[in-house]
Amino acid sequence: MTVDPAAVRAMVSAYTAAWNSGSPEAVASFYAPDGRIVINRGEPWVDRKGIGEMAAGFFADVPDLTLICEDVRCAGNHVAYFWTFTGTHAATKNPLRVSGWEEWDLNPDLKVVESRGWYDAAEYERQTAAR
Repeated sequence: MTVDPAAVRAMVSAYTAAWNSGSPEAVASFYAPDGRIVINRGEPWVDRKGIGEMAAGFFADVPDLTLICEDVRCAGNHVAYFWTFTGTHAATKNPLRVSGWEEWDLNPDLKVVESRGWYDAAEYERQTAAR
């Protein structure tokens, strides 16, 4: 299966807007019902409920999170989504700017079946640390 790059870009725009809405359910709706995400080789969040819980965790940590799509690349049904988010850490009130990417496998309905996400966890910890 090969995805239409224009359709993927529209999907990515809507996915970015879902993150910017602050709604975990909106984020989870971009995943297949049995989709999954693994971040930095951690434990997977599975199905829309689990993915919603993952997004809710990010929103709790960074309630004013703003996500920007930096780039999108497609090959077959595989998509690389490059992003940067900014916001304020809820506990420390430190400003954050974190970049990373997600590697997606999409189904024919352009829902994420599997996502492998990456960001510099040490840099995130440095930015969130109490000063």
